Amino acid sequence: MPLKTHPMKNNLFKLLFTTIAIFANVSLFAQAPADAITGKWLNEDKDAHIEVYKESGKYFGKIVWLKDPIDEVTGKPKLDDENDDEALQSRPILGLVILKDFIYDGDGEWEDGTIYDPKNGSTYDCYIQFGDDKTLKIRGYIGISWIGRNTYWTRVE
Repeated sequence: MPLKTHPMKNNLFKLLFTTIAIFANVSLFAQAPADAITGKWLNEDKDAHIEVYKESGKYFGKIVWLKDPIDEVTGKPKLDDENDDEALQSRPILGLVILKDFIYDGDGEWEDGTIYDPKNGSTYDCYIQFGDDKTLKIRGYIGISWIGRNTYWTRVE
């Protein structure tokens, strides 16, 4: 004998299921743009991969690959020898966190972070935007954003 269900209960179940599904999708959609920055990126000079990751609600990026990881002079891993702080000059470039403390603003920009350039030992204020789905536009600046420069990174597939 077939099981009979009350039509009102069926409709209520469908409504509840649909509502939960909609909220779940909206929640996932709301997170997706902010986390779209995560992953591996090839810098503009094509000599390093930077992995962008999320930690404690902020975004960071560290060098995870170098085209030439060994210093030609010493035969050892390249070090952060351009850093003004002598205590930091002995740390390896590979594994170095160069993007720090970025917050997604909800409008397509990661801001309030800094970028460290191991090639000159300087840290800059910075914001990040997508150029397109596979390109990041990174603007490093001193003080105000119009005094700075852009660099473009492409996603590593």
